[in-house]
Order: sequence, then structure tokens, then C-alpha cells
Amino acid sequence: MKFLHISDVHLGCTRYQLEESPRDFFDAWLDVIQKYAITEKVDFVIMCGDFFHKRQVPPETMNYAFAGLSLLKDKGIPVISIEGNHDQKHNDSDYSWLRSLANWNLLYLLEPKIKEGKMYYEKWSEDTGKGGFIDIGNARIFGSDWFGASANKAIPKLTESIAENQREGAFHILLLHTDVEGHQTHPIPALSIENLKKLKSATNYVALGHTHKCYEIDNWAFNPGSLEITKIDEFKEVRGAWLVEVDENLEINAKHVRDYTQRPFKRLKFDVSGFADTKEITEGVLQTVENEVTRHDENSDEPQPIIEIKLTGHLGFPNSNLELDKIRRKAKEMTNALHILLKNHSVPVEYAVAADVDEDISREKLERRVVEDLILRDNRYKTRTEEVAEAVIGAKRMVLNDDSPEKIADFIALKTLESNEPKVESVGNES
Repeated sequence: MKFLHISDVHLGCTRYQLEESPRDFFDAWLDVIQKYAITEKVDFVIMCGDFFHKRQVPPETMNYAFAGLSLLKDKGIPVISIEGNHDQKHNDSDYSWLRSLANWNLLYLLEPKIKEGKMYYEKWSEDTGKGGFIDIGNARIFGSDWFGASANKAIPKLTESIAENQREGAFHILLLHTDVEGHQTHPIPALSIENLKKLKSATNYVALGHTHKCYEIDNWAFNPGSLEITKIDEFKEVRGAWLVEVDENLEINAKHVRDYTQRPFKRLKFDVSGFADTKEITEGVLQTVENEVTRHDENSDEPQPIIEIKLTGHLGFPNSNLELDKIRRKAKEMTNALHILLKNHSVPVEYAVAADVDEDISREKLERRVVEDLILRDNRYKTRTEEVAEAVIGAKRMVLNDDSPEKIADFIALKTLESNEPKVESVGNES
């Protein structure tokens, strides 16, 4: 048995509002399924959430989805999917575009059901076009919902329900969209390793999604990473897909594949500290570009790069004096880049926040540090900075994910309770 495990395709992502961006995500996905699904003649493809970048799908993006899924269907390769936080249905609706694709027989969308607090599965029905698990050859494949901050509470119920629906001799796969402790890049609390491993009793392979970087745990739980970069903070992460073979003894041989079409990225930084003249900064930045970036060959088949230039340090004059437009224009002429992303992260000394962080810090970590620095300025919260920051950032992310007000309120209440719990300190023996 052979299958392809992908996740976080993010069709429709308009990275930096570039008109080429949606096509980048389609090209990456199409190249992956042609090279690693069709050419490798896999038995099925599993997609672990965030197939779309947004719940509201533009017509062009739906055309991309239909084209790729139709290609797989024509080759007789079934696609099994779950919803991620980006493409799940709204709280007040039973409809989503993934459900439509399932209704059009382009994929199988797997979902467990919840009744009176218990999670249970029904086998996929061709008549209704619904179900929580499906059998393909020797594989029994289970779906799951997007649990968000409630993942740790959901896993025991999920494990119990899968165990009740096992098939003797089958290879049991669970599709799960969640961050995992130690690998997370989002501020919402991650699924703990302890709870994740509870699934070992009921599964042979846990197919993960949500985190945009590759990792695996115990040759049993696998996360492929996103196919393309949704933001430049991810450009150093290893990403791709898992091509998995399972032998007669249900032993796994998983190969992470990443040789496919991707937009190249380059990140530069320039410290403006100590410069008194704006022209000196302009010349210094452009010299850095010349030294570190090779001009893109117009005759090359490789896509033009996207280049980020980040200005850091303490600026000795008003931001308005910086020649930002000139830097962008000249840098693009020098490199033949698709886009120059110029970020001015320099600050006057008196307003410096998170001034001592690593320049390569991710956006999520930088956001957390800024929030913590601001909290530290309020004496009421100095002793609970970490907990309050987690509550602030977690609540923000839940709002952006369109979680219900009740879920957000429960999360804040939980974090408030945790931040008010007394911390026990160990006391050594005095001699």
C-alpha cells in the first residue's frame, strides 16, 4: 500500500497581495500531485486540513481546486480530507466549500459526530456523501474536527471512538489538524505529547496538519508542513509531503519529498543604528542587496524570488526621512525579484520594545515578546507576565479563527484561573 500525505495547501492565499500568489500555491500543489501521487501510482491521497486559505473561496481558487482534484479522480486516485481552521464551516452553517467538493464526488470529507458529549463514528455512505471513516484497500481512515484549544480534552474521546470502530488486520490512519507540543508555531495551546501518544493504542499512523514545518514522532505521527510559504517567517522551515509505503506487516516506510515548484525567498537585514544621514542608509542597504543576492536570470525556469529587507536597530531621525520607495525600486532593478518586501522595524530609542531579540525571530515569537514587554510596564501583572501574554495572544488568534464567543470566553477564563493560582516554591533545608 502506498499513499501521499499532504496538508496546508492554502489554495487562494494572496501573499503580500501579489496577483501571482494564488497561482504559486496551485502550481506547488499540482506539481506535488503529479510527481508524487500520479507518477508514484499511490492508492490514495490524504489532506489534513487548510486546503483553502479562507472560508470564502474566490472563483479562481475554486477553479484551481476543481482542476487538481479532477486530475486525481481521472487517474482513479481517491482523496480523503478533513477541515482545518482556515476552511471549516461557520458556526451558524452546515455548509463549507470542502463539503461542496465532497458532494461533487471529488473528495471524501471525514467527520466524527458528537452526541451528548460522546464522539462517535459512522462509516462513509455513498448515498448520503457523509461519514467519519472510510475503507480503502487495507486502510481504514478516520477523520477528526478542528479542535483548536480543546485538542487535549478531545483526544481521549477520539481514541475511544476509533478503538470501537477498528477493523481486524487493517492499517488504521487518523487525520488530525493540530499543533503538537514541542513543534508548535502558534500561540494557542498545543496538543501535549502525552495526550497524542494515547492514540497509539488505536492507530498505526497519525496524519497531522496545521504546523507549517515537517516533523515526525516515533515513525508513527507525521506532519508534512505546508506546500508553500504563506509568509516569509516560514522560509527557513522544511516543508513538503510524505510519501508513505506500508508493507504486509504494517511496517511504515515514510519519505519526506520536497522537490517540486516553489517560489524562492530571501531575507536580508540592515541595522540603521549609528547612521545620521538617510542617504547613507539607502546606500548601505543597496550595498547589502548587491553583496547577498544574485540577480535572477530572466531565461531561467525558476520563479523570480521574493526578497524581504528588514531595517532594524535605533533610528536617529524621523521614519518619514527614510527613502523607502527608492530602496524598493533600486533593489528590484538590481535583483529582478518578483517583489521587494521592505519592513521598517527600526525604532527611536525611547520607544524601543523587544529591542534585544534575535533578528531572525519569527513573527509569533516577536509578537509574544512585544506583548510581554508591554505587560511588564504595568505593576499589576509583573508577576504573571507569561500567563497574561498567553491569554492575550491566544484570544486574538481565536478571534481571527472565527471561534465562537463562548469558546473565547472559556479560554480567557481558564487562563485567568491559571494566572491566579499560587506558585509553589521548593524550600531547601537550612543547615
